[in-house]
Amino acid sequence: MAHAVFFDVGNTLLFPYPSVSEVCRQVLAEAGHVRDLAAIDEIMPLVDAYYEDRYREDDTFWTDEGETSAVWVGMYSLLTRRLGFEDDAESLARRVYDEFGIADRWRAYEDVVPALTRLKERGCRLGVISNWDARLTSVLGGLGLADLLDTVVSSAEVGLHKPDPRIFELACARLDVDPGEAVHVGDHHYADILGASAVGMTPVLIDRYETPEPARGIGTLDALESFLGWPST
Repeated sequence: MAHAVFFDVGNTLLFPYPSVSEVCRQVLAEAGHVRDLAAIDEIMPLVDAYYEDRYREDDTFWTDEGETSAVWVGMYSLLTRRLGFEDDAESLARRVYDEFGIADRWRAYEDVVPALTRLKERGCRLGVISNWDARLTSVLGGLGLADLLDTVVSSAEVGLHKPDPRIFELACARLDVDPGEAVHVGDHHYADILGASAVGMTPVLIDRYETPEPARGIGTLDALESFLGWPST
């Protein structure tokens, strides 16, 4: 059995609450710009494509706090401009970005606390390895998860990003475990699975929206121990 288990954050431990579109709608409404949720939802695929294009072009923006925020502000600026708010698009986008630094704008999936508690009871040390900005620790703390974690490694804080093997090695070193004795759970094949595999960690793909076949990954953290072949407690 592994001595440590690490987790990605977005789509693994947390999801935006109530949703990205709803948070955008609320921020815009507070600024006096009322738009239907359906109108925002219609533009979100373009916003997602903006991020994916930027990520494919050069994913090292995750290693720098300023560059990370610039990418997210760029995404939400695209949204606000498409909604017709050209003059104050960037300031509105910045407000949306700021909003997602607040713990109340996130929720842990219902299986997270039970899974982390089970793993702690097994004697595992727990950590997070995430491509995220420096606000991650406060978000996790605000959601009551910090007490269950032994370390939090966010890319912008350490200047390394997944899948760079060095961020995985750093996380393992913080918990004084050999990578071969550690598991990493994440939802992104490139960032999580390839990165963890490169240093000898056991990678586990989680897909919360279309559960993979058992041989390929898990759909919830409830299945983690059985997927790893660990005995029941």
